[in-house]
Amino acid sequence: MEFISRNPFTQEILAEFDTLSHSQITDALDQADNGFADWSQKTIHQRAEVIAQVGHILSARKKELAALVVAEMGKPILEAIAEIEKCVACCKFYAEKSDVMLRESVVITEASKSYVHYQPLGVILAIMPWNFPFWQVFRFACPTMMAGNAVILKHAPNVPQCAQKIEEIFTQALCSAGAFQSLYIDTDIIPDLIAQPQIKGVTLTGSGQAGAAVAAIAGKNLKKTVLELGGSDAFVVIEDADIDKAAQQAARSRMLNNGQSCIAAKRFIVVEEVAEEFQEKFLKALQQYRYGDPTDPNTQYSVLSRPDLATQLANQVQGSVDEGAHILWQAERPTDNPCYFPPTILTQVRADAPAYREELFGPVATILIAENYYEAIQMANDTNYGLGASLWTKNLAQAEHLAKELQAGSVFVNEIVKSDPRLPFGGIKNSGYGRELSTFGLHEFTNVQSIWIG
Repeated sequence: MEFISRNPFTQEILAEFDTLSHSQITDALDQADNGFADWSQKTIHQRAEVIAQVGHILSARKKELAALVVAEMGKPILEAIAEIEKCVACCKFYAEKSDVMLRESVVITEASKSYVHYQPLGVILAIMPWNFPFWQVFRFACPTMMAGNAVILKHAPNVPQCAQKIEEIFTQALCSAGAFQSLYIDTDIIPDLIAQPQIKGVTLTGSGQAGAAVAAIAGKNLKKTVLELGGSDAFVVIEDADIDKAAQQAARSRMLNNGQSCIAAKRFIVVEEVAEEFQEKFLKALQQYRYGDPTDPNTQYSVLSRPDLATQLANQVQGSVDEGAHILWQAERPTDNPCYFPPTILTQVRADAPAYREELFGPVATILIAENYYEAIQMANDTNYGLGASLWTKNLAQAEHLAKELQAGSVFVNEIVKSDPRLPFGGIKNSGYGRELSTFGLHEFTNVQSIWIG
């Protein structure tokens, strides 16, 4: 197998990389183990200096790296720049805050001294997706490495140059040799890789099927896992919501990254009293989005990242229509590019249709109508996913109560769901387990060690 970098907008092959041989993988594991031995012995201030330098390099090379993101997976250029800027902010956050978050905490007992210490585990394998090729790596790597661990990155096969650049940046920042490596590895090698004694934990961001497979392999080998899987996030609009703002933000949430985001709003659940008004304003907002070349700063959406993603989305929409769904609106097709799928709004979607039960990873919105806020919350929770939810109402006291009824890892009131280094990020149900970011993400791949001195 080769890792092929192909521009989804132009269909041009940009680069090709051979996967590593067995002996090369063995050497990389040994280097990672040696890298961990050195990196984990550095003081937290020394590690912070490296992570801060990583952020400085990202900032200095922002335009170059954003252009690479656009070329490899098709994200509009302004969003690609914002992704790199978010990585810079993550580096800064952990470089400045990890000292406090990893500080030993004293526990008062009958011992002369007792406290909790956070001990790094070792080499952590990160299996990462293509849709945010820098951010999803950095939101894992920054806290995990600040805790003293080493990282082996197995990135998605369609963003090999992004993976290469990330390793290059850590090397340029004078990270311990081997402490961060990006490896071109076949998927069928992953079970054997997880079983290797050097690997102490695994994190995966991806599909539920991939997450279940990795969890089973890691569980067999008694290794810690963190899984951030798919989402079918609800966007709940209560009758007293600011409908103008809700409709604009609904369109934004559905169209960001060409609709390819786990935490994008996908099911728009609207109380009947305001459903017609919301639907009209949401449609108008979507119709204003500009399609084009992702390198053009005026472009707001472009093609999906691979042809098979467009095919899958088309099948899900058709399957929903076959089950009785109505296509309220679908944009005209401006291109014959096999990666393109038009923004679409579905209504009258049945509970057994793909648009209700599955994750639609592209610019397709499902509008569902609830009789009241009670039914809206029930519908929001009627899913196998539990990553995020967005709730829209002017009654903030009620909003806090309803937020706690939603079965999701993150609930944002009067705002779209987003990841933030200051807050834990992750899901429940089929959206995974464990947390990235914040103090919780920093502690995930540590041995929370109790020390008692008599």
